[in-house]
Amino acid sequence: MPVNDTPVWFITGCSTGLGRALAAAVLERGWRAVVTARDPRQMTDLVAGHGDRALSLPLDVTDKAQVAAAVKQAETAFGRIDVLVNNAGYGYLAAVEEGEDHEIRALFDTNVFGLADVTRAVLPGMRARRAGHVVNVSSLGGLAAFGATGYYHATKFAVEGLSESLAAEVAPLGIKVTIVEPAAFRTNWSGPSMRQSPVRIDDYAETAGARRTATLATYGHQPGDPARAAEAVVAAVTTADPPLRLLLGKVAYDIAAARLDTLKTTFDAWRDLTLSADYPEDKEPA
Repeated sequence: MPVNDTPVWFITGCSTGLGRALAAAVLERGWRAVVTARDPRQMTDLVAGHGDRALSLPLDVTDKAQVAAAVKQAETAFGRIDVLVNNAGYGYLAAVEEGEDHEIRALFDTNVFGLADVTRAVLPGMRARRAGHVVNVSSLGGLAAFGATGYYHATKFAVEGLSESLAAEVAPLGIKVTIVEPAAFRTNWSGPSMRQSPVRIDDYAETAGARRTATLATYGHQPGDPARAAEAVVAAVTTADPPLRLLLGKVAYDIAAARLDTLKTTFDAWRDLTLSADYPEDKEPA
């Protein structure tokens, strides 16, 4: 296949983790990739040897001007963007009451608003071609929530809702959407990339406090393999009928399945009270 006919992937957050593994998988297939990170020097080895099939760009997704410039450079270099992967993001540890306003807003700026800004910048080209695929990296934490990561979950629940709406809007235009939901993968998420509040409230020691400790202790021992996750994402994107949601890892599958069961049990248990909130059905005249 001539280079100009190969798919073009635009991936955010490629310095480490899933973004880096996904960029490597794309380039190894001989495809073209726009690999982005706040510090492009961290991607030098990633793009080495791939010639003009790899374009490395600086991108802080919270900088709208940089987002617009990166998308323009990508389209100028390769003519189009076929697959957008919104991968950039990070976690934050704090009980809800322990959260710091500036950190909470920064988290949403990256995980939600940055994702939305990149998506809006790429969609016009996809709409014009009536083709494309948007892959939004959410988390198992976009389906189920736990103590100490409430604000992170809030960002990922937002990504889930935004992505569902986007999927409904762009499907008639030939554009596909997939939400990727990994569990714990061996990345920097629970290590160097993790931020946490310095505030510690004793009353939460056994809930959020204990989970903070447990989360940080997983670093380097997570069961998920980023390289295998990248292969799974590529397989989903290249299938004829890609899923709206793609869970990654056994832990993700098990917890998500249990979550579904719990929701149904709760809905069914409170069904009568739920239905009582509607206006009474009109009665036919006697």
